Amino acid sequence: MFLAVRELWFARSRFGLMGGVVALIAVLMVLLSGLSSGLVEDGVSGLQRLPVHGLAFDEETEVGSAFSRSRVNEEQLQEWRGRPGVEEAAFFGNLLVNARSDKDVPIDLALFGVEEDSFLAPETAEGEGLGRRDGLVVSQSAIEDGVAIGDVLTVDRLGTELEIVGALEDKHTYGHVDVAYLPLETWQEIYAGVTPEQEADPVVYTEATAVALRAEPDARIDHSTGDDEAGTMSLPLEETFAASPGYSAETSTLNLIKAFLYAISALVVGAFFTVWTIQRKHELAVLRAMGASTGYLVRDGLGQALVILAVFCGIGLGVGVGAGSLITGSGVPFLLEGTSVALAVVLLIVLGLLGAMAAIVRVSSIDPLAALGGQR
Repeated sequence: MFLAVRELWFARSRFGLMGGVVALIAVLMVLLSGLSSGLVEDGVSGLQRLPVHGLAFDEETEVGSAFSRSRVNEEQLQEWRGRPGVEEAAFFGNLLVNARSDKDVPIDLALFGVEEDSFLAPETAEGEGLGRRDGLVVSQSAIEDGVAIGDVLTVDRLGTELEIVGALEDKHTYGHVDVAYLPLETWQEIYAGVTPEQEADPVVYTEATAVALRAEPDARIDHSTGDDEAGTMSLPLEETFAASPGYSAETSTLNLIKAFLYAISALVVGAFFTVWTIQRKHELAVLRAMGASTGYLVRDGLGQALVILAVFCGIGLGVGVGAGSLITGSGVPFLLEGTSVALAVVLLIVLGLLGAMAAIVRVSSIDPLAALGGQR
């Protein structure tokens, strides 16, 4: 590292410029990681916090439209309740609605219909839990949006009135819309379009969006066999996220952007060290003439690249985290997760080293005679 350290000091302006570019890429990677995690949380945090291992939809439903088109019945529910490995199964309803509070605050809600005595019933951090026929337990983010416990919400077009009786501890959203839990029977009436003045058909109370499944301890649910018997299309919970509105498009777009950034970082670092290697060809030839091995020169160059990448990625990480803390809470879906941020920085360093290695291997062709005027 003798030559590498001396070059880092004497050519500090060049390396500082290169490091600045690396730091900017690191900042962008941190911000993209936070935005990606934030969009995931804002899109499916309500599903992530469901105490289930899987959901069974109607067998004729496609994954991308499962929550909006699926309808399962009582027979399918009972079939899943009797399946080996299934500890509990219960109806789960999902519906997006527009509502307005008695204080004239408009709000969009993702209504999660659950039975009050089932394992799906949420625990509240404020107020009461489910119990009242017209009671709602809303996400903490809905409280932050302007509604409060005690407010009465009126569902658009139906006129159904629902009172907020409790609030959840964390943010629960679905499709970037605040989640509100309500009794299953009330959800079934809203889903069927039953107004307060109408009497619902008994069939209304025998259907829901999906069957929520919870596995027995240390057991796995046999989805394939269960689907054959119940006539459903069941998925592990993580795979149902793709049915959330916009989830697949948003995550795939951001992942593609991050992939391009990783490739750009490798190309930028590789291009810099390619030019730098060409400029220092004479010094490398002198080292070869003095007996330095190719391996020594490669290690010297990679050590130099590692110092630049580690130092300036660290600077970029600090700036990115600082900028992210300013964005958090501003209304933009942004969430900094240590694992995803660390992975982004590590990948940036690794790909930068690969780009540098592609340039530094040029030293293997350095002719030691070039240092002695052999080219003449």
